Amino acid sequence: MTTTTHRRGPRELASLLALIATLLARPLPIHAAPPTKPNIVLVLADDLGINDLHCYGRQDHTTPNLDRLASQGMRFTCAYTAQPICSPSRAALMTGLCPARLHLTNYLPGRPDSPSQRLLQPRIEGQLPLEETTIAEILKRAGYATGLFGKWHLGGDGFSPQDQGFDVAVMPPATTPPTPQTGGKGEYLISNAAEKFIEEYRDQPFFCYVAHNCPHIPLSAIPDLVTKHHAAFNPTYAAMIETLDDSVGRLMKKVEALGLADHTIFIFTSDNGGLHVLESADGPATHNTPFRAGKGYLYEGGLREPLIVSWPGVVKPARTCDTPMVLTDLVPTLLEAASIDAAQAVGPLDGVSITPLLKGEPLPPRTLYWHFPNYTNQGGRPAGAIREGDWKLVEQFEDGSLELYNLADDPSESHNLATSNSARANELLGKLKAWRTQVGAQMLSPNPNFDAALHQRLYADQDSSKLETAATAADTRPAWKAWRAAMNAAIKDQTPSVTPATGDIRLHAQDARIHGQTLRYEPQPNKNVLGYWTNVHDWAEWEFNAPTAGRYEVEIQQGCGTGSGGASVNVNLDDQTLSFTVQETGHFQKMILRTIGEVKLTAGHNTLSVRPQTKPGVAVMDLRRIVLRPVQ
Repeated sequence: MTTTTHRRGPRELASLLALIATLLARPLPIHAAPPTKPNIVLVLADDLGINDLHCYGRQDHTTPNLDRLASQGMRFTCAYTAQPICSPSRAALMTGLCPARLHLTNYLPGRPDSPSQRLLQPRIEGQLPLEETTIAEILKRAGYATGLFGKWHLGGDGFSPQDQGFDVAVMPPATTPPTPQTGGKGEYLISNAAEKFIEEYRDQPFFCYVAHNCPHIPLSAIPDLVTKHHAAFNPTYAAMIETLDDSVGRLMKKVEALGLADHTIFIFTSDNGGLHVLESADGPATHNTPFRAGKGYLYEGGLREPLIVSWPGVVKPARTCDTPMVLTDLVPTLLEAASIDAAQAVGPLDGVSITPLLKGEPLPPRTLYWHFPNYTNQGGRPAGAIREGDWKLVEQFEDGSLELYNLADDPSESHNLATSNSARANELLGKLKAWRTQVGAQMLSPNPNFDAALHQRLYADQDSSKLETAATAADTRPAWKAWRAAMNAAIKDQTPSVTPATGDIRLHAQDARIHGQTLRYEPQPNKNVLGYWTNVHDWAEWEFNAPTAGRYEVEIQQGCGTGSGGASVNVNLDDQTLSFTVQETGHFQKMILRTIGEVKLTAGHNTLSVRPQTKPGVAVMDLRRIVLRPVQ
């Protein structure tokens, strides 16, 4: 066989090089190769109940797009929110940590204390602290473009989405004039901005968090749609659900049109249960039949959420999952999907990855917990809850009474078995109390201004957890108007008890002056602590300026591994000393917040030191921050 080699002349070579240059100058096909990490579109509705979608059985609501999403993926029948109220559920969704651990347990700024309440609520965080790591921050470090569109509700200036890892944040007004261009709650303004983001960042992995204000009150919908749904339980609400569904459909179509559907995880859920009580002139918004109560309650109507997950190649189409899960599970699940080691990226989380469920595999049984030391605008009172298997226990903090339900036999939580099955109730109560200690949960104190008669009127004479809806919202409304007026009047001119966005003094681990042999600042994202505190004689101090003199409460954020708890530690400021005992948390980077006492500060320069006195275990603790808050 003879091979002939043709040598190109200078002119031919120049032509070939010009051709190559032309080809290289041309843009490559947009999606010749998909990114290695999946895109994530997370859509969060606001106050959408478990049964508000047609695919969940609601016959008077129209949701063709979400029904189609469910047919493409998995529909969960027992997905729980981390808290049956707005801000804490969103904080848990962003961090993978339970609200009790964050000390952010009520909506911001929260319902004020009033004489109608038997107990005074703890002072909660007034925003998601910057020291907490969000999923947006983690994904951004991993190369994701991050965008939030809609409602944040986790802090204002200094605590905005851009301060918490989002490259882009578009937050239209919560309520807009109801038109086909805007929707009634800015649905189309939100979805338009999200579509633009997806198109702009289609060539890299993106995290698109779409947090709608719909269907939160005030109810607002396009008039023609209200007329269309005149026969629904609440026509305005039904119209809002259709607009919400349409806006989700637009996002689905955008992802499909860009050729990204096969490499995009699409999730739809809600922040808490549907609003079942009269809270606006045209309420109640919805009902959660057959589940008891709704938003603001630890009963099933307040905790259960619709959850639909589409993940091509992982979730088979048209699947249903009945296994209980909680929305804090989404953070570890999505990090795993993005090939990110959560332990290295952020440290221990309260949620677990539900990837096995999404693949149709079982998840090991586990116990779920809730802590809600707050009163709500819906009539909810402070309580805790635990679910283990089919059993659920609700502990009422006002009087310590217990409610035990078998959810398999009694999903409406109508038959309290706490007396007839006291052994089971006490077993679950013990686990619930132990869990509260482990996460550093805040508790309540007696209200010295308690008005028993007003309490009776608002919480006993009409117990809104047992509200039974009539055929329509209009028929339900009259019996609850006086109750609503009294609930609103009880907190008139009162101030919520939250930590201030400004005014507190935050002493971070990275700013400490360290004294000793082994103690050091560990800057890793999953740590950000004073750690390796293995020498009891090592200590740390901070210098700071107090803007004003006065009394300040002292809060520490500490973690301690199993077997190392019990160290005695002094916090010194001038001639004042606060002592505390380090609490085991199960892991040195599993942080809890603890208020250890009060000190008096002088205006101007101050010095605070932390000095261990004993060290029973391998290390004293890990310490992330100290906060000094003005006492109100």
